[in-house]
Amino acid sequence: MGMWLVIRRIPSWVFPLALGVLLIFLPMLGLDYGTTRNLQLACILALVVSGLNLSLGYAGELAMGQAAMYAAGAYVAGLMSVHGHTDLFLQIIVASAVALVVGVVTGIPALRLGSWSLAMTSFFLVLLIPDVLSIFSVQTGGQNGLTGMVPATLFGGTISTEAFYIVVVVVMIAWFAVFRNLVVSRHGVAFRTLKQSPILASAQGISVYRMKLTAFAIGAIPAGLAGALFANLDLYISPLSFSFTIAMTVLAASILGGSASVYGAFAGALIMQFGPNQSTEFQDYALIFYGIFLIVGGVLLSGGLAKYAKLGIAKLDRMAGWAPPTPTARPGDALPEQAIAGEKLVVSGLEKSFGGNKALNGVELTALPGQITALIGPNGSGKTTLMNMIGGFYRSDAGVIRLGDGELQTLTSDAVARRGVARTFQTPNIPEEITVLEAVQTGRYTTDRVSMLASILRLPKYWKVKHEDHFEAMRVLELVGLAEQAHEKASDLPLGNRRLLELARAVVARPGLLLLDEIASGLDEHEIVRLAELVRQIRAAGSTVVLVEHNFDLVLKLSDVIYVLAQGQVIAEGTPDEIETNPRVLTEYLGISVEEVSS
Repeated sequence: MGMWLVIRRIPSWVFPLALGVLLIFLPMLGLDYGTTRNLQLACILALVVSGLNLSLGYAGELAMGQAAMYAAGAYVAGLMSVHGHTDLFLQIIVASAVALVVGVVTGIPALRLGSWSLAMTSFFLVLLIPDVLSIFSVQTGGQNGLTGMVPATLFGGTISTEAFYIVVVVVMIAWFAVFRNLVVSRHGVAFRTLKQSPILASAQGISVYRMKLTAFAIGAIPAGLAGALFANLDLYISPLSFSFTIAMTVLAASILGGSASVYGAFAGALIMQFGPNQSTEFQDYALIFYGIFLIVGGVLLSGGLAKYAKLGIAKLDRMAGWAPPTPTARPGDALPEQAIAGEKLVVSGLEKSFGGNKALNGVELTALPGQITALIGPNGSGKTTLMNMIGGFYRSDAGVIRLGDGELQTLTSDAVARRGVARTFQTPNIPEEITVLEAVQTGRYTTDRVSMLASILRLPKYWKVKHEDHFEAMRVLELVGLAEQAHEKASDLPLGNRRLLELARAVVARPGLLLLDEIASGLDEHEIVRLAELVRQIRAAGSTVVLVEHNFDLVLKLSDVIYVLAQGQVIAEGTPDEIETNPRVLTEYLGISVEEVSS
């Protein structure tokens, strides 16, 4: 297994690049015209599939509209050729821009409606292609197709058949480099977080709507690229090339190769192009076969071929005894005192109703920096509602939530997070298929902002923020004792470590306000002691901590101030000693009568 250890030291991007270079030179090995053409069609299909992978596999939004954007790119390039604009580079740029516009225009209303609206809207968009082409039949040729195109040129010279093949492969390689750079950056992890839980994404400062629209819009670009290349392949475009069948082909290739994969798009496209698409009988019953494939394949091939490739690599790693090097943090891993600039939280006159139920009724609460303010009460008392309102997930009916010098009650949840509010959840919310280190780094998404363009082009700003994300995440992982598991799959951690991971993710950006919601739930005594010590360190660092917890003993040991809620109102507030002996708290919260305490 020594050879495998040598291979694992090679950067992962080298192998797909080598495959791409080999693909460029394949025709020189004596391939016949039919095979070369199918390779070009597979590359073009892979471009379209990669766009779906971005929106579906990474952002979690099913969109069937890639076929429409593919058609838009093809007809734009075709019409440019017919009217004398034969430069392929210009056609590719314009076709991509038009596909992007189509993606944005169709995505905005669909994503506003939410749920399955994007899938349905894009589905009908594909069905409308023949009708749109018929309406503009004078320009597009209608059902007869667009003719009159002339061979494309590049840098003033006509592109030969052999050169066009190279152009197709190079464009695919270039796009996959862009795709890869995007999804392995912090934005890629943000997409995965969005796919896992829009609520979690919002709590980390990610605008759910904007991020979904971005994924859908960027996913339209390779479809436009593919359309321009396809139009110049045969110099003829037919509406039949963009029917619902191509939409199903794209979806099938995505599932087969692996939706949450960069290079799975090419693997799926290659199989679909050289497999069923070569059979005339299959073409006659394509939709039936695709339906069966999507049902059976979606169950048996969950994760696609990319998943099994990852499992195979993991098995070889175990056999060879290879493990990624343990990342290190900078000196001074522990949070020094006053390292977090906590902000004063003041809640005054807060009210919230759900239907006829008054969840909160004139709640008053103050939390100070360097203190742990606990919120306790029986189930249904309004604790979670109050936390969600502070976090921006609910809008108040009346009252003010002030943090520092600004108010929060009118802000959305992602805006509240960007304002410096971090939180944990009652049930640990950890995205799948990301490492412990990546999970903590997502807590810094709204700090040291870096654009997607900088991430794609690997500009200096990208590297600076990448290193900061790494060191800050490792600093906090050292604090919570998870540094040795930095490269493990985050969702595979036991419950106790997942809660520590959530705490690390919440505190990594040094928030002005930290909301801890039932963070000790499900932990054993040893884990609770460890957790309590960590929360004390965070308090000592200067953070403003609001703690909702059912473990009364833990609340008494940790808190500086305790507020008790019952039926949406604060019935008591004070120090742990005062709350522990408060008759009303004992009666309404603990169910102990004053007579029982006296005796």
